[in-house]
Amino acid sequence: MELLPISTPHCRVERDGHVVVVTMDRPEARNALSSDMLVGLADAWAYISDEPEVRVAVLTGAGGTFCAGADLKAMGTPSSDPRVQKRAAEIPDYHWKGLLRDSAALPAKPIVCAVEGYAVAGGTELLVGTDLRVVAESATLGLFEARRALFPMGGSAIRLPRQIPYALAMDLLLTGRAVTAREALSMGLVNRVVPDGRALATALEIAGQVAECGPLAVQAILRAYRETLGLPEAEALKVSDGIGWPVIGSEDAKEGSRAFREKRPAVYRGR
Repeated sequence: MELLPISTPHCRVERDGHVVVVTMDRPEARNALSSDMLVGLADAWAYISDEPEVRVAVLTGAGGTFCAGADLKAMGTPSSDPRVQKRAAEIPDYHWKGLLRDSAALPAKPIVCAVEGYAVAGGTELLVGTDLRVVAESATLGLFEARRALFPMGGSAIRLPRQIPYALAMDLLLTGRAVTAREALSMGLVNRVVPDGRALATALEIAGQVAECGPLAVQAILRAYRETLGLPEAEALKVSDGIGWPVIGSEDAKEGSRAFREKRPAVYRGR
């Protein structure tokens, strides 16, 4: 993989063809969120969204842990890296962008989450901001904020009840208890549970499947979901049609039909 220059001391960003892997890289602190990490995440999401040849991202953590939440001291301490200091001053609300909370700054491409070990508090909030979620068998999830008299500022108080049944979401939010991978799967919070050590490999397999699909179609599906949240069905369908018809008429759509008829893999170009 190619290491991208937007990487920071606590966030490694690498690219392999159409796939970008974003690794929270502070294993000595269980990848607890820091300013360096959040700046790197914010830059990574912007790069993934803006780079035409990138089709999908994978988010993971180094050292067998996803993310143990916020390190309030590290988040309030400026980076020692001059480049990161500069980027922190240039990116408005980089904390929210990095945490995938800023809906206007969400990547236009899907994010596959690969979780080993702890994904608690801010770690679960990051997971809730992704689109496809792979979790190792012994992983621990949970929104612990209420137990510490805090509030889940990453958006989970709003997003979680929209993603899983209300009663299950309130169980997690109001008790602040830990959740196993299997329970998270039964709730519909994650897509797959895999043997320990296999989360990243499985996430990369899924990312490869996404990357093989028509990029215009994939991005349009994400956009339709995001832009119709809360709308009545009839109004939502009008928005969806406005997004979908250009995809149906695209060169990629014609290529998809040709490839099916000719029994060969499609070669999509994003137009």
